[in-house]
Amino acid sequence: MGNIIDSKFEKLILDFNEVGLNDVPLVGGKNASLGELINVLKSKGIRVPDGFALTSFAYWDFISSNKLKEPIRNIIDKLDKKDFLNLETISYTIRELILESKLTNNTIKEVHEAYQKLCSKYGKLCDVAIRSSATAEDLPTASFAGQHQSFLNVRGESEILNAILHCYASLYTERAIKYRFDKGFDRTNVALSIGIQKMVRSDKGASGICFTLEPDSGFSDIIHIAGCWGLGENIVQGTVNPDEYYVFKKTLISGKNPIISKKLGSKEKTMIYSEKSNHLINHSVLNIDTPEKFKVKYVLTNEEIKQLAGWALSIENHYKLPMDIEWAKDGFTNEIFIVQARPETTHSNKLTAIHIDYKLLEKGNRITHGVAVGNKITSGKARILHSPSEAGKLEKGDILVTDLTNPDWDIILKKVSAIVTNKGGRTSHASIVARELGVSAVVGTNDATINIIDGSEITISCAEGQTGYVYSGKLKWQENEFDLDKIKLPDTKVMMIVADPDKAFQLSFYPNNGIGLMRLEFVISNSIQIHPMALVKYDTLENNEAKKKIDALTIDYPDKEEYFIDKLSQAVGVIAAAFYPKEVIVRMSDFKTNEYANLIGGKEFEPEEENPMIGFRGASRYYNDRYKEGFRLECEAMKRVREEMGLSNVKLMIPFCRTVDEGKKVIELMNSFGLKRGVNGLEIYMMVEIPSNVLQGEEFANYFDGFSIGSNDLTQLTLGIDRDSGIINDLFDERNNSVKQLISLAIKKAKKKGIKIGLCGQAPSDFPEFASFLVDEGIDSISFNPDALFKGIENITISEKAKTVKIGAV
Repeated sequence: MGNIIDSKFEKLILDFNEVGLNDVPLVGGKNASLGELINVLKSKGIRVPDGFALTSFAYWDFISSNKLKEPIRNIIDKLDKKDFLNLETISYTIRELILESKLTNNTIKEVHEAYQKLCSKYGKLCDVAIRSSATAEDLPTASFAGQHQSFLNVRGESEILNAILHCYASLYTERAIKYRFDKGFDRTNVALSIGIQKMVRSDKGASGICFTLEPDSGFSDIIHIAGCWGLGENIVQGTVNPDEYYVFKKTLISGKNPIISKKLGSKEKTMIYSEKSNHLINHSVLNIDTPEKFKVKYVLTNEEIKQLAGWALSIENHYKLPMDIEWAKDGFTNEIFIVQARPETTHSNKLTAIHIDYKLLEKGNRITHGVAVGNKITSGKARILHSPSEAGKLEKGDILVTDLTNPDWDIILKKVSAIVTNKGGRTSHASIVARELGVSAVVGTNDATINIIDGSEITISCAEGQTGYVYSGKLKWQENEFDLDKIKLPDTKVMMIVADPDKAFQLSFYPNNGIGLMRLEFVISNSIQIHPMALVKYDTLENNEAKKKIDALTIDYPDKEEYFIDKLSQAVGVIAAAFYPKEVIVRMSDFKTNEYANLIGGKEFEPEEENPMIGFRGASRYYNDRYKEGFRLECEAMKRVREEMGLSNVKLMIPFCRTVDEGKKVIELMNSFGLKRGVNGLEIYMMVEIPSNVLQGEEFANYFDGFSIGSNDLTQLTLGIDRDSGIINDLFDERNNSVKQLISLAIKKAKKKGIKIGLCGQAPSDFPEFASFLVDEGIDSISFNPDALFKGIENITISEKAKTVKIGAV
């Protein structure tokens, strides 16, 4: 190129501190972002490993000095642009041409100087990561994430120069060529910048990713962090199921404990430096089995989670965009570093308010399950592939079943209707691509390629929470489309009934005024699984089999009671955060004795009853010595949610409270456990589900802040019908006049005492006339199950309009 003019845009190498976001055409988005972090956010304490970038000018200098532009263009012109049958040959030919070329003397000289400068800062023969950072001159903001090669643990100048050549060659991998063709870029007008950055010794520590939104739903108030032991490639590649943490932005800002969820991943592999060879061809890293003691240990402490989340929020605020961040923790210094930050595009680019609700209408044989990506249901022919080279077996619309995917698969993934993998988490390559393509994925199943039969019809369901299921056969499902922008909430508050925290972020986008009923039973039976008294009385448990199960579930909890408190508080915390600042009314546990007995260790603490439905349940359990300490654990969990997590939108509700005296006892007991009405705005509600609750409504109102009518139990006890009885089930009807009279009386008594009253039940969505009855009586709110919500809103809206017409006519 001759003499280089002293201009930034004609420099071969720039230090990271010399570049920023305006330099994307020169150093690509990846390197520009690193420079921006170093220059702007260092003052906020954010640590970024130093380094330098070979500019796009250096790339064009390399192409020019080796006279490669025309040969590359001539080869690429021969590409089969219809079926891409010669893509592999085209790719190989160009890459070999580049690898046989030489870097310019100027580039070699400047790499030497920049590397020596880095070594003087970090130590002799500094180990570096070498990453490609592409840019298109006609669209410098284009994202080429994952399309080109990167190399880790590279040490010494000769290996760096070798890696630079391999990075240049990776501009013409099969996936990169196809990507540029799909995006409409000029065949050869894309340059490559290369970032050379000090390696963080996360091989002795941990690493991971961080999204400043919830990656499945796009919920923007969550920071999602995932981590594994060793180098972070295992998360990106989907080789491991990582630890996952949810941090709530609003309470992070307010200084409360913002960690609302921690999920321990199995972290099967740990990627470390290879001590045998640094040579790129022989690989510079090894993937070893993670020692058992580290599999059951979180990779980040609570303080580290908060520190990382705080940095992520600062980065997002600076960019004014949701961000996709990579982090690494040095195992020698225990310092955390940000090693990459780029805008998140999957959810950021979604502008539509159209929501499609999927519901499985039948359930066949479950073949396997894993992490659900998205919320769709689909079916198709399963096609088991072991590598992208088997792409010829895949027909459009097939469901890909494989061990894991990486960017080499991108060329064929556009043909699939769904993806199922053995390995990976919600931030693995397969998950990210599935979101981008808008297809379902079930990842991390462990056994999909074993249990699914190649060529068989299967159904993928990601509509059942964060667990995705694979069913045999082509099952029936329902799709309901809603334009959320066109749905207006009526004057009567429309609340939701929820039980599963895994669905909370997705459900938060539904039109609603909050949660009218959160049931704890689902969390206790599915997530906790252990009877609370078996944890309180763990040391004296007689059932050794139960004790073994408890030990397995609580392996990372030396304090057995803390297991219950932590799990329950996180579940409630997720739902409270998803709907914050709207009220979330949490009903304290309402298992019957036979249901409690089915929990691990439960049989030692539960009596056998002839009719558990009207036996030892609800409020009567809470102050009884058989369960009082278990109720204390529930209260401790709620106190943690409200006070430590700062989610004061949580309100509590007492079920099946038979007498006023019983209500008084429970309120006093909660007070002794640190949950006092009025303190920090705490409100305690009561379920109205027994005729005595209605008849003595004014007396109950002296001890409670609000009522919620449980129409199922109230109907059962008014008509004397066991709602579980199939013989007389046809007599069970909330529209019975006796039931309606009690509901009407309950509303009147609540209004007289000036407290709120709502109703939880299916009838207002199933029967427009029942919704009209409630609206006419002046109910404050109606709570619906999610699948009944939209119909419920419609029925209430019609009822309110009819009521207005009646009033006008009078």
